[in-house]
Amino acid sequence: MNQAASSSEHDPASDAAQAFRARGALLKRMADVVCLPSSRVNAFERSMTADLLVDMLREAEPDERKKVARRLSTLTEIPASLVRLLLRDHVDVAEELLIECPSLSDADLLDCIRLTDLEHRRLVALRRGVNEVVCDVLIEFGEIIVIECLLKNDLARLSNAAVEAIVALTRGDTRLTAALLRRSELRPAHAYVLFWWADAETRRTILQRFAVSREVLQEATGDIFALAAAEGWQDPLSRKALQFIERRQRNRAAIDKSPFDSLEAAVAAAQDGLTREIAEEISYLSGLKPMTGAKIFTDPGGEPLAILCKATGLPRQALRALWRGLKRPETEDSGALSQALERVMTTYDMIAVDRAQTVLRYWNWSLTSALTPALLRAIRDGDEDGVDEYSAPQRAAMLALSKEFGR
Repeated sequence: MNQAASSSEHDPASDAAQAFRARGALLKRMADVVCLPSSRVNAFERSMTADLLVDMLREAEPDERKKVARRLSTLTEIPASLVRLLLRDHVDVAEELLIECPSLSDADLLDCIRLTDLEHRRLVALRRGVNEVVCDVLIEFGEIIVIECLLKNDLARLSNAAVEAIVALTRGDTRLTAALLRRSELRPAHAYVLFWWADAETRRTILQRFAVSREVLQEATGDIFALAAAEGWQDPLSRKALQFIERRQRNRAAIDKSPFDSLEAAVAAAQDGLTREIAEEISYLSGLKPMTGAKIFTDPGGEPLAILCKATGLPRQALRALWRGLKRPETEDSGALSQALERVMTTYDMIAVDRAQTVLRYWNWSLTSALTPALLRAIRDGDEDGVDEYSAPQRAAMLALSKEFGR
């Protein structure tokens, strides 16, 4: 009796196990149908199967969804409804496609980026060949971990706007700096802005890599200086460009209006205390606008002082005089040269005159001529929506001067 009764009873656990086995087999077969080549299944059958599969996967277990995602990751074309569902799933499900599937479209990736979380975005950043459009949207979130992955991904392609955005982020997080410096997309325009808030080692790297000679430009445009002079330097566009290219750094015309007989005399006066008036005169005599000079004299690291002195032909003693005029310590308690001054002196020694002039002129160009009323408004208001309206030096100024304008 007991034996008969036990044989007639249903075991719910056994039924559930059988059902789950059936479900697993069904999901696999349906995924197989979706994966069939077009010679075996037409587009409508594939789409119908995908719709049914999506409906099942919504209620399936994570492990089951993961198996389907792994099966589909080898396809060159996956039904859009399946892609959307699986990419928005838990990261351990989505990663089967994000890492392994090369055929995901930009639309698929952008949908995933915007509607999921940081870990999904990190996996997107690790994909082979992430293009500029996808990189731009990833960077918009400002997630340092994700951006680090992008920078270390040699096959990711960064737009100019993306590099500028990352340069701006380095001001608040130095973790990005080392990886950014290794990117081939980084240009002098970016590096010279990054310089202002970089540490000593990064500054040295920037100067070694981006402080380039203008020799080729000078040879190519040598005869144009005479043409511009014959026209009385009336064209502001050519005048600005030629000022960047020319070999002479000092402004000879400024001496006639200056209370000092020479740049050396102004520097000598500065060592007793660098006043605003003397700083402006040194700027004018050096061929700089006062704003550029102010940026150089107030820089806490001091390396820009070395660039200024080397570019204008001032000796090492002049650099030390400016250091003294800024009331910065020259020696340690032991009597040895202070580490900061020694570092600045090393910068002076390591850079050639022409290369120092390139850096100095780029600063002067980007930090002054670029400051149109529209740019000043953008700096004050934090309005970067119209950044494409600005030229390269204008965007450089926006980044470098944002702090000065209370951004």
